[in-house]
Amino acid sequence: MNRFAQTLTEYSMSLRRGRPEILQVNLGKLCNLTCMHCHVNAGPKRKEIMTRETIDRIIDWLANTEITVVDLTGGAPEMIPDFCYFIESVKTLEPSRHVIDRCNLTILLEPGYVDLAGFLARNKVEIIASMPCYSPENVNAQRGEGVFEGSIAALKMLNSLGYGTQPELPLHLIYNPVGAFLPPSQAELESDYKRELAKHFDIVFNKLYTITNLPIGRFVAYLQHNNKVAEYMELLISAFNPATINGLMCRNTVSVGWRGEVYDCDFNQQLGMQWSNGKPIFLWDLEPGKIENREIMTGNHCFGCTAGAGSSCGGAIV
Repeated sequence: MNRFAQTLTEYSMSLRRGRPEILQVNLGKLCNLTCMHCHVNAGPKRKEIMTRETIDRIIDWLANTEITVVDLTGGAPEMIPDFCYFIESVKTLEPSRHVIDRCNLTILLEPGYVDLAGFLARNKVEIIASMPCYSPENVNAQRGEGVFEGSIAALKMLNSLGYGTQPELPLHLIYNPVGAFLPPSQAELESDYKRELAKHFDIVFNKLYTITNLPIGRFVAYLQHNNKVAEYMELLISAFNPATINGLMCRNTVSVGWRGEVYDCDFNQQLGMQWSNGKPIFLWDLEPGKIENREIMTGNHCFGCTAGAGSSCGGAIV
């Protein structure tokens, strides 16, 4: 039994799946950036990308479910050749499904992708964009030189298309801590972001989501390099908050890898904690009615999602 599971037992709690509401699909590990906090270890040299055949099988499975939200992530999900095809295929389903694009912003300015923002707007795709700070020093330190300037330019372009101002075009930002510490108050930080981005750049957005860095992927390599793994884990464990359990994203989200395999969350996915039943389970082998009440696979990294105010793909939990 891992320490997280032991902690749940001590609180007389269990972690099981509720009704599936979100299908989160990781389209691959290819990315134009190599961010320090990336739990996926994504980058320009990665070869893992989802094929059209896999997309079609996912769409066929989704059509027979009541799941209403499709959350696309990566890497930079926009870089797979069939990104637009995936979105167009989802949008043809009845009833209508809502699509989220987890975007690093800078990809929208890259050669070959300059028309993508318009495509997203026409298809009413919600954008959740990485923006670890409103100051260039912190952003460039975490994500690379010039990323802050590119992010600002992309946000201005999205605003010009109606993102952040039109109800059907929501634009949310994500804050990740630059170092080995927990995020501050989400509400207070959102207020700071809105004030500073409006004052200096005339940029508007809807919500800010704070997400705790989990000790996996490139971020755990950063911790190891700075001899802070034990210290950071102790911080997460000591900040465990049982009130976050019911709001964890693993309870209502099905995570799918670039080959179509199924996981409880994107973090488990990067750790290879795949669902199995004697053999690995792929989405198209999964009966939608047998997801609810399934026990969730946990590890010590789960302390990251349950520390302090909690952390999920939708930001703080409590």
